This record gives sequence, C-alpha cells and structure tokens, in this order.
Amino acid sequence: RARQDKHGNIPDPKVAEKAKLIDELQKQVSEGKVRVDGSKDVLTMALGPEHPGRLRGVGAGIFPRQYFNLPKPQRVSFDDRLKESLRVLLQEETNKMEAKAKEEALRMEARTKQLVEAEREHFLSQLSQLIPNFDPGMLKQRISQSPKNPMSDKASCSGGEVKSLHYEDDNAKNGEHQQEEEKEEEKRDEEKEEEKEKKDEEKHDDKVIEVGDYSNMEAPSSLKSLCRYVETTLLPEDKLLQFTIDKEVFGGDRDTFLLHEDITQFAGMEEIGATVVAVYMRYLHDVLKQANMCSMVGFIDHATVSANSGTIADRSRLVAARLQKTDGEQIFMMPYNPGRHWILLIVRAKKETVYFLDPLPGHRVVDEEAKNIVNSAIKMYNTHIARAGRKNVIWKTLSGTPKQPSSVECGYYVMRFMRDIIMDPSLGFENK
Repeated sequence: RARQDKHGNIPDPKVAEKAKLIDELQKQVSEGKVRVDGSKDVLTMALGPEHPGRLRGVGAGIFPRQYFNLPKPQRVSFDDRLKESLRVLLQEETNKMEAKAKEEALRMEARTKQLVEAEREHFLSQLSQLIPNFDPGMLKQRISQSPKNPMSDKASCSGGEVKSLHYEDDNAKNGEHQQEEEKEEEKRDEEKEEEKEKKDEEKHDDKVIEVGDYSNMEAPSSLKSLCRYVETTLLPEDKLLQFTIDKEVFGGDRDTFLLHEDITQFAGMEEIGATVVAVYMRYLHDVLKQANMCSMVGFIDHATVSANSGTIADRSRLVAARLQKTDGEQIFMMPYNPGRHWILLIVRAKKETVYFLDPLPGHRVVDEEAKNIVNSAIKMYNTHIARAGRKNVIWKTLSGTPKQPSSVECGYYVMRFMRDIIMDPSLGFENK
C-alpha cells in the first residue's frame, strides 16, 4: 500500500508489474498449482532471493532462522568433513572398480565362448575329412539329447571331489548290488528292444525319417552339417564312423570309431568320452606335422593309462615304452581320467619334470595313481638311457590354468590346453 496513490493505483510500472506477479502467485498457491516451502515463499519467487540473513515484509531484527523456525546449523569439524569426503571418494572408486570388473568378466566370457567355437571349427574340419561322401546341406536345430554311449568313458565332475576308481571298489559295489543291477539291465534291454521294434515298423511302413530343426542352433556351420549328417545318414542306417589312428600319433596303430551320440553330445557341450579326445589328438598331430614340430611334442594314449586300464605296473611300462622311442627332448601330452574327470599331464622325461593342469576350480592335487604311473615310467626311462636320475620326479602345478564353469567341460578344456600349448612354437607354457 505504501506504493499506491490515493486512488489505489501504483504509479511506478515496475512496481505495478511485481505487485501483479505477487497476486498471480498467491492465486496459484491457493489453487495448489505452486508450492511454497520455508524461505521459498511468494515474495522470494516474485522479487528474487533476499540478501543473506535478511527478510522482507516482517520488520527489522527478525532473522530467517527465527521466522522460519529453522534448526541451528551444526558445526562440522575439519576431521569429520575430511572423513566424509574420503568416504564418498572411496565409494566412487569402489563403484568404478566393480563396474570395471563386471565389464572384464563379460568380455572374458564372450572371449571364452569365441575360443570354444573356434576350437570346434578346427576339430570338425578334421573330423569331416574322415567321413566318406560328406554332404554339408541345409540345416535345421539342435538334435534332441542322445543316450550316453555305453562304449565311451564320459567325464563329468558333478560329484565334487574326484577320486581314482580302484578295482576293489568296483568289485565291492558289484557284489553288493549285483541282483538289483541285473534286474535293471533286463528291464532296460526289454525297453530298448520294444523301442527298436517300434522304430523299425515306422521306418518300413512310412518310409519317412523325421529330422530336427537346426535353424536356431548357435554353432559353426560345419558342426551343423555334421549333426545333419548324423540324423540323415548315420542314425537311420545304424552306421559308425570307423577309422585308424596312425602309428606315429601314439606309437602304435589304433582302430577306433565314433558313435552318433559321441557327435551329438559334443555338439551339445555335454560330457565327452575318450574316443572324442583321441580323434582330437589325431588332429593336433596333423597340426604338428604341418609346423614341423613332431620332434618337439608327442602324445601318450590316454586309453591305455587312465583309471581301470590295467595295473599300475602295466600302465607304467606303456608310458615308459612311449618315452623310450624318442631322444628325450620331446614333451609328451598325456590326458588322464582318474574317474569321471579329465586332467592333463605334460611329461618332460629328460628333465624328470611333470606339469599338472586341472580345469576343476579349487586347490587341486595330483591323483596318486597317475603320479605313481608317471614316476615309475620315468625311472624305467632313466634305466633305459643308463642315467641315475634324481631321487624324486619334479611335479609342478601350472598356476593360472583356466577353470571350467560347470561340471561337464573338463574334456573340452583339456583339448584346449593341448592346442594352446602347441600353437606356441617356443613351447613357453611354463611361463604363462
């Protein structure tokens, strides 16, 4: 009112404009369109912030804290401010480190998947050369799971701790459950016979063979072709893939074969058996030949040394015989299955040293049976070359060995270990 004349008008246009704005804001507050809170009232919104410590329209001597009933500000010591700043900084750094670690884990996971797919491509290109009249045609989805091949040693680590399988344990188990197992075996045989008769009837009556749909299968094209070949040729005609592993691979000729379930289980990243590992080692031998590295790296047949392949003495002699056929400079790769799990041993006979790689997570120790076999073989080798040798063979566990994510990939990891080692011409695996 102090700005109004006797007629109630405000002569100063700037003041009149502010007064009009105040009236509009008050109307909006009453209508709930604008919210006032503490010092942020209508006057502040219309006239702008007041100087610190002052108030408009309430008289002299009144301070904001008194009028708005604000709490008395607390004094914060320098130490407390420093601690809070450090806490905020530490939290920010922690968040950055967690984000970086998560990003690195995702990158490594993608890289591992990429390497596994590349490894399958290598394996399948070699395997496809063994198949007569192989025709990579149009493909469709993943095949349904096949039953486990009873003629292959599958390796699964789902049991946690892996122990050697001894003859006395097997005999005790068989003696205790013999009758029950015989009944189950008879029942399985009857079910298989009925299923076979049913399939034969469908085959002869309809002359139609249904195959899977592979269009959404995430796999290399050669793997899809191989799966298609299994379902269109091997499975309907009950065929095997038979071939011979040359003498120079394991030191002796070896006839072997793949069943259709070996291939489909490999395609599905399921448990793999000794035959798949042997075929892959045959492929790696071809890689060594192309690189002129056969004098540097050799292979020991895992089927003759793994658990339940004979007595420790017999298996030691087989390993020693393989070592004696070289000049001692070679390293020998020896996949070993102590029972439901694959590991890799690298034997360097001349230095009386053995390297141990186990893809299973946790602190792993060498299987005692495998250790006894190799120790005895190296002693026989020393005798053969007329060398006294050291008292104890040196065993080294290679640190930084990649670990399998679940319970069925051990065979794939062991195959990958062998490939990575021979792809380095310097064979510098000890320092990686």
